[in-house]
Amino acid sequence: MTLSNELWTANQDLAKACLEHPFVQGIGDGTLERVKFAYYVGQDAFFLEAFARAYSIAAAKAPDWVGFTTFHNLAGGVLAELQLHSGYASQWGVNLHSVEPGTATRRYTDFLLATAWGQDVGLTAAAMSPCMRLYAFLGEQLASNGIPNHQYADWIRTYSSADFQPLAQQLENLVDNYATVNAVVHSTYRYAMLCEYDFFQAAWSL
Repeated sequence: MTLSNELWTANQDLAKACLEHPFVQGIGDGTLERVKFAYYVGQDAFFLEAFARAYSIAAAKAPDWVGFTTFHNLAGGVLAELQLHSGYASQWGVNLHSVEPGTATRRYTDFLLATAWGQDVGLTAAAMSPCMRLYAFLGEQLASNGIPNHQYADWIRTYSSADFQPLAQQLENLVDNYATVNAVVHSTYRYAMLCEYDFFQAAWSL
């Protein structure tokens, strides 16, 4: 089993908890309160800017050209995702330029940027991988009976799409290529998964 598979398998409890979270289920069936989704969109845009920076830091530190170009391309994918958020923002009346990051958001972005600056690219890839793999998983699960026709359909369409799944795989390939199997990589990955859960919880308990 590859390291990325081992890490994902070891955290199925949290993946399942995220899928079953009322926030995610509310996106799935279209019943989530608009104000909660609007808050989430702003927080996620703030998060994604940090995520793109972490990719860029990792690209600069990559030991070889393949790693550099892969991290760089993944940063480009985040910029495309931010375009989606600006579309949401106008639709949901969110001003992305005045987002005040919540505690859960700040905790997650501080962790990712500290890892990217202070650790090697393997550990950085392991810290970033849960976000991509989890969203690919959530998109796939929520779209399993077809894309629903409601206000959150675009979100489900994006993360279940044939474009998004390979991005998650590219990042997992970086984990497999550069990360070392040890307790730190396991705890780093799990901490990121916990941050994902807390991110949904913060929007839900608004």
